[in-house]
Amino acid sequence: MDDMGYGDLSCYGAVNYRTPNIDKMASEGIRFTNFLAAQAVCSASRVALLTGCYPNRVGISGALMTYSKNGINANETTIAEMLKQKGYATGIFGKWHLGYQKQFLPLQHGFDEYVGLPYSNDMWPVNFDGTPAQPNQNKFVYPVLLLIQNNDKKEEIKTLDDQAKLTTLYTEKAVEFIRKNKKSPFFLYLPHSMPHVPIAVSDKFKGKSQQGLYADLMMEIDWSVGEIMKTLKENGLDKNTLVIFTSDNGPWLNFGNHAGSSGGLREGKGTSFEGGQRVPCIMRWKGITPEGVVCNQLASTIDILPTIARISGTKLPNQKIDGVDISSLLEGYLGESPRKIFYYYYRKNSLEAVRMGNWKLVFEHKGRSYMNQLPGNDGFAGNAPEDVLTPMALYDLRRDPSEQYDVQKLYPEIIAELQKIAEEAREDLGDDLTNRKGKNVRASGLVE
Repeated sequence: MDDMGYGDLSCYGAVNYRTPNIDKMASEGIRFTNFLAAQAVCSASRVALLTGCYPNRVGISGALMTYSKNGINANETTIAEMLKQKGYATGIFGKWHLGYQKQFLPLQHGFDEYVGLPYSNDMWPVNFDGTPAQPNQNKFVYPVLLLIQNNDKKEEIKTLDDQAKLTTLYTEKAVEFIRKNKKSPFFLYLPHSMPHVPIAVSDKFKGKSQQGLYADLMMEIDWSVGEIMKTLKENGLDKNTLVIFTSDNGPWLNFGNHAGSSGGLREGKGTSFEGGQRVPCIMRWKGITPEGVVCNQLASTIDILPTIARISGTKLPNQKIDGVDISSLLEGYLGESPRKIFYYYYRKNSLEAVRMGNWKLVFEHKGRSYMNQLPGNDGFAGNAPEDVLTPMALYDLRRDPSEQYDVQKLYPEIIAELQKIAEEAREDLGDDLTNRKGKNVRASGLVE
């Protein structure tokens, strides 16, 4: 999902609407409570998921724009390319956002077929109220939003009504792909464009939640998951398919009633606090994952690639990756902790925090904050200043998941240990906050 928060599913505490299909998936698999997106922003998060690397290792930062000249490097190995070693059919239906020029599109990076948007659904010349942008308005600079099929334009997305069709379209394409490839191994990547703003819902769910448009949309997303699970079962694939459900980052909170919930975690999208990077994750593999289990161990989207490599018997990429194999957790060994540390990078290459187990050391930095700001409503943004100074602080996330109580003075020995971890990160990947160049970073692809 795109910008779906930790508190947006009923099995994670959402109120006044339900997500029964996703809840059922959780009851039949593992629900992770300490699962982190690699970075709290679109392009960086997505390249990390597909390559098993921190995004700054592969030269991608932030959200690539319609004028960006860079994208995913051809030298990086995606999950799709890795699985082609074993003859997997590969398809993606939804948002890509790793470069819109042909050399960066999915078919050049291991996917057999693609239908979707090349970047975020708000990068278009239309205001949040659905009116065309005028020359004096920010969105006027964007080109017409294109729906891409494989490498070419399929159609133009011009209105909110056009956007309302996307969730259903992606779902139908995914169902068709499953049916077509049911007799061979396949990898299906379904990155929905929503609930990223602007949100739009098909007629079959509009007004059905009695909780507003965002909850209507969550019901439609839940329907989409239900369609995928139903198709797997109908085609005899239910017991031989690992299904992973997660989000690219936390909610864009200044959009108010068109944004999700961080579930009580601090801040949201675009920050290195838990509300920005801790996301729902459910993994279900009938007969392998224990049913109805909660896993509190630290894990991340960068761990998906090496886990799939282990399960499928494929070779890992030749270049260094950052993910670790968490298949032991999927098999029910919940006392194990494959991931010990995590680096919270943001902006171009700023190491804003490091984590060791439940300890998190936040470094002094300036960044986005939603705190004490009045959110917008009905698709319009409230204020979210980007230059708020965050002081250095130590948090014990076991006792304080909302990151409210700085315990630096109590645990100097923990700080010393976390500082060593930070130094290792800076040497390896660099750090703009301390003007360090990393030894093992790679360039993104550039337009030829």
